[in-house]
Amino acid sequence: MIKSILIANRGEIAIRIAQTARKMGIRSYMFLTHQEPNAHYLSFADEVIDVSGDTFTNIFLSVEKIVDAAVDNKIDAIHPGYGFLSENPFLPKECETRGIIFIGPSHQHIEKMGNKGVARETAKSCGIPVPEGSKGLINTEEEALEVVANIGYPIMVKAVAGGGGKGMRVVENEEMLPKMLRAAMNEARSVFGNGAVFIEKFIARPRHIEVQVLADKHGNVVHLFERECSIQRKHQKLMEEAPSPALSPDLRETICTYAVNLCKQTGYFNAGTVEFLLDVENNVYFMEMNTRIQVEHPVTEAITGIDIVEQQIIIASGGELDIKQEDIKINGSAIEFRINAEDVQADFAPCTGIIEDITVPESNSLRFDTGYVAGKVVPACFDSMLAKAIVHGDDRAKMLKKAGEVLKNLRVKGLKTTLPFFRKVLTIPSFLEGNYYTDFIETQMDQLHYQHKDDQEVAACIALTAYLQEVSKLEETQSVETSTNAWFLKQNLKSH
Repeated sequence: MIKSILIANRGEIAIRIAQTARKMGIRSYMFLTHQEPNAHYLSFADEVIDVSGDTFTNIFLSVEKIVDAAVDNKIDAIHPGYGFLSENPFLPKECETRGIIFIGPSHQHIEKMGNKGVARETAKSCGIPVPEGSKGLINTEEEALEVVANIGYPIMVKAVAGGGGKGMRVVENEEMLPKMLRAAMNEARSVFGNGAVFIEKFIARPRHIEVQVLADKHGNVVHLFERECSIQRKHQKLMEEAPSPALSPDLRETICTYAVNLCKQTGYFNAGTVEFLLDVENNVYFMEMNTRIQVEHPVTEAITGIDIVEQQIIIASGGELDIKQEDIKINGSAIEFRINAEDVQADFAPCTGIIEDITVPESNSLRFDTGYVAGKVVPACFDSMLAKAIVHGDDRAKMLKKAGEVLKNLRVKGLKTTLPFFRKVLTIPSFLEGNYYTDFIETQMDQLHYQHKDDQEVAACIALTAYLQEVSKLEETQSVETSTNAWFLKQNLKSH
């Protein structure tokens, strides 16, 4: 049995894991870093490991330092959360070597399913439809042209590693191909340390549907139904709901069965998410698999009542799933809003600063997960997500009504956030009708525009947006070094 866990993460997910650990009688450990010496999440740890003296390393990206800390403190297990090293196969491999339990899948499964090219071929072998595309990696423009000659434009160039929409570019014609191919490779190399890419036929106006799965080491696999993740910017999710308003019962059964079969045929264990694209004719295509807990897992917990982190820990301990597929039901509808420190009108540019106040309305329908409280600094060195607001209702109509009431009274003071964006989304007919796609922001941007109080601020945002777009062009066309410098320039500009 696991008696102690090192949570190799920060913010709201560290708190989330610690809360379940405490419920299970498990002691939790977290890192105190120089970037966040007074971090709110540390107050939820039973023990704090001080690494603040190491000012040159991001502890959350160091396999060696994380595992060393677990061994030195005689900790039983490591939970990676999401992001950082959560899909890096070297962490579970080192855990195995050093006698630490990794709360996640095996390093073999992460290597196999975390590589999008390999995962694509694996899905095909399991009888799951995939978009047309390259059979292997693309290394040159000539190889890309050979693929396009067979499948035609538009195409998507995709990094084999990582996630979060990085290393992905849509190419609409041959003139764009050299620039976008180079941009995807550069970004993937810069962000993931791996510039390998492959090509898929681009599916216009799809819906992004993902299925949450749980699998133990004894061959038992269940799904917890699906989540709708189609509202995105730059291929990164902004809000999610469960279940999807797009699926009929038969289509739901098809997609969920695909996900379960993929896990069974590959011997996958622990929590995972199998992601699909659904085109306008309701054709389903495998996209990728995330071998970790997802940011949006709370909406699934809201409609099923199942604590996914608890199940992760049980599975990692060697236990069997104590839930059967026939016992898992959809209870109502839930939605999650990712409250990011971002200025929507400045092309979602991130904002740093001090949170002056957070006002959270009292509601039995609201779950509010956050890693911040008033007075805390939002640093530039980590992602921009401040909190997640999850609202549940008896059905979609009631859930949306409650969500509107929550957003009306939810406030974050001190910096710009995505809250005004969400309030606008809940007024747009296509969203309210459940008829929306991954191009929602692009097609609805006129309706999503909201007024700043000061005309000068509007002018400043317009000027900054234009400048950021120029910086983005540098990222797409120049070297990795220039791209990285441009990114840091954007970080320094975003609060102006």
